[in-house]
Order: sequence, then structure tokens, then C-alpha cells
Amino acid sequence: MTVTPNLSRANDNSDPTLKAEISNQIKQPTRLSPERCRSSRCRVSSPIVSLFTYRRTSFLAVIDYSSIKMAGPAPFVDMGKKAKDLLTKDYNFDQKFTLTMLSSTGMGLTATGLKKDQIFFGDINTVYKSGNTTVDVKVDTYSNVSTKLTVNDVWPCSKAALSFRIPDHKSGKLDVQYLHPHAAIDSSIGLNPTPLLELSATIGSKELSLGGEVGFDTASASCTKYTAGIGLNKPDFSVALLLTDKGQALKASYIHSVNPFTCVAAEMTHRFSTYENNFSIGSSHAVDPFTVVKTRFSDNGKVAMLCQREWRPKSLITVSAEYDPKAVNASPKMGLALALKP
Repeated sequence: MTVTPNLSRANDNSDPTLKAEISNQIKQPTRLSPERCRSSRCRVSSPIVSLFTYRRTSFLAVIDYSSIKMAGPAPFVDMGKKAKDLLTKDYNFDQKFTLTMLSSTGMGLTATGLKKDQIFFGDINTVYKSGNTTVDVKVDTYSNVSTKLTVNDVWPCSKAALSFRIPDHKSGKLDVQYLHPHAAIDSSIGLNPTPLLELSATIGSKELSLGGEVGFDTASASCTKYTAGIGLNKPDFSVALLLTDKGQALKASYIHSVNPFTCVAAEMTHRFSTYENNFSIGSSHAVDPFTVVKTRFSDNGKVAMLCQREWRPKSLITVSAEYDPKAVNASPKMGLALALKP
């Protein structure tokens, strides 16, 4: 928590006893009375002014809750995400180009092009932020327009997002998220006559959490998914155990930080119906402050490697390669991704 005193009497020439007493009161949250949510999970966009009194003199303390780190459990969708990101994120076996431009007015423009085999895909994404509101509009090469409106702090510690895609008139969806020091709840409902309902929740703490998610299709009156999981997070490792595919599969993931430069991760899935096991193991190593090398090996024999270089601030070039020993007549896959942010 960042506490910035705005005091009318405690200047550089003030009584040291007065200044010490004010500092002690500022350091003790119980002595302050914020006018808005006091939860450590709150993320408000503006500072909160609190009032306390010392010897019949009132003073103001500004508490910036936007700098407070989350202390509660992460949303259920993030359970096991660290290991999955190490094993899959940034791997690209095609040609991809991304250009991002930001302005001081809160608007950002991102142009993305992807060449897959002999087909080219592209989109232009515009993001505008103003206060607690973010508007995200994307137009792709097939003339689809995707729009998402996100509002933070609709009520304390919450977020709501409205999204839709044109010309698909049944694609409207409303997402609501609520974060609490001991729980995280996400809900989603389709904005059409027969909506798809989804609900996920986790309870516990930042270190140990238990959660689940369920999806219900009102058109067929059936459950589309139900998943349960438990996660354990420590400063140097993270473990997640998930029961997925309507109870038909058990997935375990683990990521460990060996040292400040090297991480290793593993993910394994067991299917009860076929007794089939699948696994992937990988590593990430920072060669220097600007270069990262990642490796991955899967049970099907595929071996992948990635090298990412930050050749200028916030601009990345990534080279990926994958070799499949079972594809005798196919050459190894190669990919190049260039991301520019002037």
C-alpha cells in the first residue's frame, strides 16, 4: 500500500514528536477510515483520502489502492496457468508480425499479420482506456468486428465486461468478476434467447486454493462442462491438480523456479476411460537480460525449442522450431515472430 501524506502542519520544521505520531498513524491501517472499499483485493483507479486527528488537528492521508497486490486466490481459469504458459506461450511455427502503437491519450493500436502455409490472416485491434472503462475493438480480414467493453469497479472489487461480434447477432456475452480476500468468482451469460451459462469460483488464499467451474446450455438443458481443481502456490514453485472433461481426465501441472534465471515445468494428463497418459516437460532459461531460451519435450516424441530476443525496448523477435520424429517425410517446423512497439 502506498500512503502519501498531505499534511497541513507537519512540514520540515515541525515538532519531531508530531511527525512521528503522524507516521505511526499512517502505518496503522486500523487508525484510518477509507471512504471506499478497504479490502486488500480492491483495485480502484483513484486514491482514497482518509482523515485522522492528532491533538485536535485534522490531517489527510492519501491511500493509493491501485498499488496493492492481490492477497486472495486467483480466478479458477488461472489455476495451472504458469506451467501451461511456460510450455506453450510464444511458440509459433508460422510467420507472424505485430505492430503496437500507444498514445498519451489512452488509445492503443495493434496490427497483426499471420501467414500460415499459403494463407494470410490479419487483424487491427484498437484499445481505448478512460478512467475505469476500457473499449476494445478488433477487425479481422473476414470483416468480423469484435467489441468488448470492460468496466472496473462497477461495485467495489468487481469487474464487468460486455462483448459481442458482428455480424453474429447471437455472440453477445456478459462477464462479471468479483474478487475477495478469500474468494474469486467469475460468471458469464450469453445474451440470446437460449444462453450458455458459466460459473467458476475459487476459495482459499493466495497460496492454497480450491475451486471449480460449471457450464450449462439452456438450449439442451444439459451441462457442457464441470471441472474441479486444487492449487498450491509458493514463491519458488506452483502445483495444480484438475479433474477435467466432466470427470473423465485428471491433469496435474508443476512449475519450479530453480534459480532467478531458470524455470522448469511439467504437465501430465491421465484419461480414465482409455487409460491413456500424456505429458510434456519444458524449461525456460534467461541467457541474459534480453534473451530467453525455452525447450519442450512431449510424450509423442516432439521436441521444440524457442529463442526470444528483446533487440530494443519492448520489441521482440522470436524464432521457434519443432521436430517430429514420426513425420519422416516432413521437414522440421520453423517459425518467426516479430513484435514491434515503438
